[in-house]
Amino acid sequence: MYNEQEHSTTKKEAHNMPFVHIEWMEGRSLEQKRELTKRITDAVAEIAGIPQDRVHVFIKDMKADEYAVGGELIIDKNK
Repeated sequence: MYNEQEHSTTKKEAHNMPFVHIEWMEGRSLEQKRELTKRITDAVAEIAGIPQDRVHVFIKDMKADEYAVGGELIIDKNK
């Protein structure tokens, strides 16, 4: 049975909810993303001393025409 007290988030617990953002070029497989999120979650949970279900991982796949280095789009560098 759901117990609101057991599932409520206190201010202290809210600080133990890390958010990890990964931005990388598109082209990775779903299996690679699963492995990445698993390893990141394991590491963050262990180092922070928190349960794994508190770790949030966001992955953004960027297209080569959405990212630039040194004023040049990646799509143009790869020509």
